[in-house]
Amino acid sequence: MRFKAFLALILALILSASLVACAPAAPSTDGTDTSGASSDGGQTFQGADVRVAALSGSTGLGMAKLMNDAQEKTTVNRYTFEVFDAPEVLLPEITSNKFDIAALPTNVAAKLYNVHNGEYQMLAVNTLGVLYLLEVGTQTVKSVADLSGKTVYTTGQGSTPEYALKYILEKNGVTDCEIVFETNADLVAAHGDEGALLMLPEPKVTAVKGKLGNVTVALDMTAEWNKVCDTPMVQGCVIVNKKFAQANPQAVQQFLTEYEASINYVKQNVADASELVAKFKIIPQAALAAKAIPNSNLTFLAGAEMKAALVPFYQVLHQANPSSVGGKLPETDFYYGT
Repeated sequence: MRFKAFLALILALILSASLVACAPAAPSTDGTDTSGASSDGGQTFQGADVRVAALSGSTGLGMAKLMNDAQEKTTVNRYTFEVFDAPEVLLPEITSNKFDIAALPTNVAAKLYNVHNGEYQMLAVNTLGVLYLLEVGTQTVKSVADLSGKTVYTTGQGSTPEYALKYILEKNGVTDCEIVFETNADLVAAHGDEGALLMLPEPKVTAVKGKLGNVTVALDMTAEWNKVCDTPMVQGCVIVNKKFAQANPQAVQQFLTEYEASINYVKQNVADASELVAKFKIIPQAALAAKAIPNSNLTFLAGAEMKAALVPFYQVLHQANPSSVGGKLPETDFYYGT
């Protein structure tokens, strides 16, 4: 009996040792296992080369800190940036595959998706409404109704400013307001006389006020939009090349993390951020940037939040003018990460 008991003990010890040998190694306290793999089973992400196109003005403001971090080599991804003055100049560069990620007006992003058979995806919203109606000299316009019979000079033909203004006028029953589209330089140079009405986005609003002096912000067009529409005005975004996103999901996720931090920094550190904005020529002067940032409605929306804001906004634009979003509403695959 003693021999059988001893034999059973030996067998139990052998079985226990074999179980320990087969068990997986315990994870280390730094989130990786003993083989050096990350906690999700993959290797630690070392970053990727990412080519980014930014726009000058409000849509580019939130990129300033990320651009500086990339220059100082403190980002995970390795970024190269280029700043463009207008979407129409940038678009050919996007479609020629020069960039992986690019900033655009939201309606132009939808057009790009539709025209190029879903080759591009919406990555994040970076700017809400930034449009203001300025009046030179004595203020006579105090409501949208006061625009009846008047002429509004503006930029942004074929993009959100055009469709937003027309939508606001229509919803207020104003049918006899003439809209004249011009370039930024022509707008200020030709229409600085008493009574002229100019609709511009920030930071151009701040620049015009500084140049002309006798200018009043007659209407906050975002506020006027909100009076007639339950959907927020969503003006600026960043898109990603779909093939790049599929091949580099970790790089895209890292960009979103670093970009959100950059936007938050710009919003919360206006004085320091304005120096970076001027450094990278997003706005030419730091003093101008410091005044414009608080009125530029910077935000960061990605994933489900982004889609929730954009779907109804696109529906409003499409109903007003289908061509504003490229003839049809974007499909579900347009919204990255949803």
